Amino acid sequence: MAGYGALAEVYEWLISDAKVTPSEFAAAFNDVVTLLPPDARVLDCSCGTGQLAVGLAGLGMRVVATDASAAMVRRTGELAEELGASVRAVRAGWEELPGLFDDESFDMVFCVGNSLHHVEGARARSAALESMSRLLRPGGRLVLTSRNWELVRAGGSRLVIRSQLVRRNGRDAVVAYRWEIAPHWEQEHRIEIAVAQLGAGGSVDVCSELLSSWPYRHDDLTSELQGVGLTVERSTFDPTAEDYTVVATKD
Repeated sequence: MAGYGALAEVYEWLISDAKVTPSEFAAAFNDVVTLLPPDARVLDCSCGTGQLAVGLAGLGMRVVATDASAAMVRRTGELAEELGASVRAVRAGWEELPGLFDDESFDMVFCVGNSLHHVEGARARSAALESMSRLLRPGGRLVLTSRNWELVRAGGSRLVIRSQLVRRNGRDAVVAYRWEIAPHWEQEHRIEIAVAQLGAGGSVDVCSELLSSWPYRHDDLTSELQGVGLTVERSTFDPTAEDYTVVATKD
């Protein structure tokens, strides 16, 4: 997984209003977080700009945050420093995790933000899930969020411009997504994300990035989780909903 060098600087406009602060982001996963002991060791392996990692640290957990994007890791470290949170932030892709941490060393692993589709194909995706599974203690949980790729592909190639302005840091922005949908599931898809910030006097500052994507079906994800020793405990998948969450337990 690569990319997010440019979008890291405007990523807060891509986070939903309900999760924009660390405490709100952690509260969104309250149903699984409450299953952990107060001093649980937790890995956020797609940390983005750090809202979830910092939020979990604020609850007293021992948190490690990793991301393949150096810019994202930098922003996570800055947020942790700003809020006085104890978070170890490390640049690492999923394939690098077993070389950095001992097997069975985390109580819970988070892979959120719809990030798994950036892995190049089914084989690499299974390898990434295997890395996450190895780091979980027996009985530990993987919490993963995903786009509904069945729904995305059904919409075809298109440009989607959000119908409402997003306000962050005292500035408004328009967010747009341009989808390039390949003919077949296993082929590379692409998504360009643009954040257009509105400035004084009618100026517009645009930041965009083109990202590669390899989508997957919900049933395929379930099978791949089972293949790396994880049993799906709960899934919110709905064929008509844009996103879903999967919670899987280490056997």
